[in-house]
Amino acid sequence: VSNLRYSGDRAATMIDEIGATVSFISKFLRTKGLTRERQLQTFSQNLQELLAEHYKHHWFPEKPCKGSGYRCITQWIGLSSQELFRLLPSELTLWVDPYEVSYRIGEDGSICVLYEASPAGGSPQNSSHVQMVDSRISCKEELLLGRTSPSKNYNMMTVSG
Repeated sequence: VSNLRYSGDRAATMIDEIGATVSFISKFLRTKGLTRERQLQTFSQNLQELLAEHYKHHWFPEKPCKGSGYRCITQWIGLSSQELFRLLPSELTLWVDPYEVSYRIGEDGSICVLYEASPAGGSPQNSSHVQMVDSRISCKEELLLGRTSPSKNYNMMTVSG
């Protein structure tokens, strides 16, 4: 992810989260049969750049839930649409939020955390850290418990290499 360029401190905080997301998807594709390593590297690099651009104005480390609907990745197309749909679970949902990346497979599946960090300078006893964790949980609970379907359409990202 080091080849990404960012224009501000706020955007720079998404490097680790994007790296965790791209690594997860790349490993998933590798284990499911995307055999050409060069194609996978090109896909990974393009995905890093597209996520950074897509999230640039929707990344709020001070309020991790703000913009989470925009950042929720529900489906991917790219490389070859048929190949990606064959390789990725049809009900894969990824949440890429400040300080946390998590995923769920299936509408009723458990949420698994891929990456988690504390805000810079924060400690577990810090009250702002506790509020941040509580707000992240409530974002997911709102999605899982508060609605049976999303209230708005999520963007579908197209990735081509």
